[in-house]
Order: sequence, then C-alpha cells, then structure tokens
Amino acid sequence: MLELMDGWKFLAGLGIFLFGMFMMEESIKLLSGRSFKILIRRYTGTRIKGLVTGIVSTAVLQSSSAVSLMVLAFVGAQLVTLVNAIAVIMGAKVGTTITAWIVAIFGFKFKIETFALPLIGLGGVGLIFLSKSPRYVNVSKLFISFGFLFHGLDFMKTSVEHLATAIDIASLPTFGPFVYILVGILLTAIMQSSSATIAVVLTTLFSGIIDFQAGAAMVIGANVGTTVTILLGAIGGAPAKKQAAVSSLLFSTGTATVMLIFLPLIFWLILDVFAFADNPVLGVALFHTLFNVMGVIIFFPAIPFMANRLELLFVEKKPILTKYIINTPPEVPDAAIAALRKEISNQLHLSFLYIAGKYNIHRRHRRRADRQKMATDPPIMETVIQYEDLERLHAEIFAFYARIQAQPLDENETMRMEPLMRASRSIMNAMRNFTDIMGEIKDFSNDDNSFMQSMYQDFMTRLKQLKTRVDTITAAESDPASTGMELDIEKTLSRYFFNVEEEDKLFIRACAGAVDKKTVKETDISRLLMVNRLLTQSCRMIILSLQGLTRRPEPGKVSGSDSL
Repeated sequence: MLELMDGWKFLAGLGIFLFGMFMMEESIKLLSGRSFKILIRRYTGTRIKGLVTGIVSTAVLQSSSAVSLMVLAFVGAQLVTLVNAIAVIMGAKVGTTITAWIVAIFGFKFKIETFALPLIGLGGVGLIFLSKSPRYVNVSKLFISFGFLFHGLDFMKTSVEHLATAIDIASLPTFGPFVYILVGILLTAIMQSSSATIAVVLTTLFSGIIDFQAGAAMVIGANVGTTVTILLGAIGGAPAKKQAAVSSLLFSTGTATVMLIFLPLIFWLILDVFAFADNPVLGVALFHTLFNVMGVIIFFPAIPFMANRLELLFVEKKPILTKYIINTPPEVPDAAIAALRKEISNQLHLSFLYIAGKYNIHRRHRRRADRQKMATDPPIMETVIQYEDLERLHAEIFAFYARIQAQPLDENETMRMEPLMRASRSIMNAMRNFTDIMGEIKDFSNDDNSFMQSMYQDFMTRLKQLKTRVDTITAAESDPASTGMELDIEKTLSRYFFNVEEEDKLFIRACAGAVDKKTVKETDISRLLMVNRLLTQSCRMIILSLQGLTRRPEPGKVSGSDSL
C-alpha cells in the first residue's frame, strides 16, 4: 500500500513548505526592521495590550515561535514583565491560526499552480533586477516564500492522492485521539513548526487519509508540541525566561485537557451547527482557532496567579553586588565614608560591565595587567549584571549613606559625602539613559540609510571612548604605576569633559550636513538628536562622577551636577 504514496515527493513538498515558511519569516523581519521589536517592547504595558500585540505580530510574522522567542529575550532583559509576556504568548497562539486559514482556503480551494508559480517567477526576477535595493530584495523573497509555501503544499497533496484512493478509512483500526495527539506533538517537535504540522494534517485530511476527528486530535498535539521550541530557547537562561517558557507549556497542555473533556460538544458545534461536515479542511482550521481562543478565555484571567506561582517555582537568584559597605559599621564615620567611596567606585565598575555586555563592547587592546585582572573575574559577570541589579546596588548605597547621616558627624565628614552621593546618582542616571537609548542605537545599525549606520558607529565609538576614559582614571586612582606615567587626574578630567563637548558639536554638525544634503529623513534626524542628547548628558555625568570620586576640583575646573 505504501508504494502508492510517492514518499520522496511528499518529503520534498514538506521541505519546500518549511523553507517557504522560513524565508517568509526572515523577509518579513527584515522588511519590518525594528517595527516588531518596538511593537512587542512598547505595546505590552497591560495584559490586554500584550494579548493584542501577540495576535497582531504573529498574524503578520506567521510564526508564533519567533514571537515567543522574542518575548523570552525581552523578559530575560527585564523589558517586559512576566504577566504581560504570558499575555503576548497567549496572543501568539491565536495569531498563528491565521496560517491554517490561509492554507485551508487558498491551498485547497484554488488550483495552486495559478498563483504559486507566478509568485516564484516574479520573486526570482525581482531578486535579479532589484538586487541593489535591500527592501525590494526582501519583497521579492516574500513573493518567493509564498510561492514555495503553496508549491510545497501542492507536492504534499499530489503525493498522497493515489494512496487516498486505495485506502478505505472504515477498514482502518481506530487508534483513539491520544495516539493522534502524540503524532501531532512529535511532528511539531521534529519540524519545529506547528504550521508545518497543520499543513500535513490538512493535506492528509483533504486526501481522505484521516478523518476530521483524527485531524483535530493532531491539531491539539501540534499546539502542545510548539512549546518545545520555546522550552529549548529557555534552557540555561535566566529564571524569568524559564517562567515565561513554562507558562506557554501550561497554557497549551491546560487548554488541551479542557478541549478533550468537551471534544464531543466541540465536534457537534463545528460539524453540525457550523455545517463543516462536508468541508473538514475548513472545519479543522476552525477547530484550531477555537482551541486557542477558548484557551485564552479560560486562562487569561488567571495570568497573575500563574505568574506568581512560576516566580516561586523559578526563583530569581540575586547576586550580592556590595563589596565594601556590607560589613562596614556606619557608627565609625571615617571607615564608613572610605567604604562608601570604594562602593561607589564598585558601582561604576559594575555599571560599565553592564554597558559592555549590553552594547557588546569588546576590549581588544588591553595592557597585560588589565588582561590578568580580567582573567580572575567571573567569566559570566557581563551577562549576570542587569539594570535592576544596578538599581538595587544604588538603593543599598543610599541606605548606607542614610545610616551614616544618622550618626553624629562634623561638617567636614558631611561635606566629604556630598560629592560621593552626587557621583552615585550621576552613575545611576547615566545607566538609565544608556538603557533607554539601547534599542534605538542598535536599530540604527540595521537601517538601510548609510548615514544612520555611520551614526551608529559614532555612538559606539563614543561609548568605547567613555569606557576607556573611565578605565584610565580608575586605574590611575587605584594604581598610578599601571598607567606608565604620572597622570594629573584633574587636568585629564577637564580634557575629557572638553572632548565630550567637542564630540557633541561634531555630531550636530554631521546631522546638519546630512539634512542640508537631504541624505536622511527629518524624522530620523529627530531620533538621532534625542539619542545624542541623552548620550552626551550621560557622558558628562560619568566624567563628573569621576570628579567626585577622585579629588576636589579647584574653582574654575570641571563642575556640574547630576541633574545635567
């Protein structure tokens, strides 16, 4: 019987379908640029917004796994709360059902060759003649991907036609829904795509190899199996990523359990009430949608409870960041103030570890002493430090400062602490700015405009220079011999401050020149200027924090406050 089925043709069709899905996902990502990231990052402020964002982004991107993995990344970076991330993942489950409807309507209602081959042809011609434009290249790839999607489906459909005519479904043994659910899980776990599993289900259903009940059971399995990709993406990640991944598993398995209980009622609703008994392909597409919509209706109100339980199950281990104030009694002002100064220097050090990790700043040129010191540091430090850790450290520093203030102090001791606390606030404000503009700066690197890409390089160069300046001053302060020369810290800080101002002026001139030559959009200039203002402000604050941590400047030297 199996010889009636062209196995290689079916496998080729499945491969073409998967490649089409992959190409479509990649081309849409590149066409949208930063849109999807901004959509998920900015429009997830509430559970409702998160749900809608998940539906819309997945319906367009045609990949719930891609959206879910993106959400995991944002959760791991603490840019999206766990509650809202769960809502996005639920929305993604609903959004992915659009694929089933597209395949069910266009893949089996029309002659596929009438639009699949023209799409591939137009896309291929576009790749050749529009190769100079990245945007049109991606549009061409999008055409090709849709063509491959349906061409692969046609291969799968025709490969089983002879098999379908030779099989009497009534003579086949009844395996029960659990076997088909298991098949759906395995297929999705292997192919890493529930859409591909749904396409296989619809193809075999259309050819009459399986019936509606078996197809619906495999859809349940596909929805559970798609969580494998998300779980794999969370392995070795932060607890927050594991929490979000497990929430997807709970949602899918919980919905599957409820659907199994009410399966006879749902079958009656689809086959008799909606009259899809004569069109089981559309019936399975409807079942896929009902499965996920009902899951959202049932579990959406329970998201806060689910998030609380998952946070207890996967506890976030917070690293101990304080090194000097943790065991220093505030009752001894001299020792306490000295510890406070060292702790704020530690705050500055950890802050730039955070920045180096987030902006992927590699230290290529290092002195031997620096390389030896780096070798003794924990190798995962740059990935461990998060913005929330810096906030917690800043709060602990301020609490220690408040305990010192509660002691009887003379005027000199009070004055010694003021520049230190200004330095701590400046460091924290600078880190907040660097965190806020991180997404914008990284988006500039993916822009089609060469000027925007050059400004990205400018921003990165200035960040690296700032880090080098901080390293130079802290090394000169702690170990003057390591610099290889006698360094006048006050004059060096004055020069650094002047350099920051000059970098700002050069940037403004470059933007003005680009506007004059019309090589950049006005809206993009507005974004560039906003990022530059925050970056320049942060550079100033870091230089001023170094001033407070080293020596008192004489009148007329570098001055300012943390409110810059």
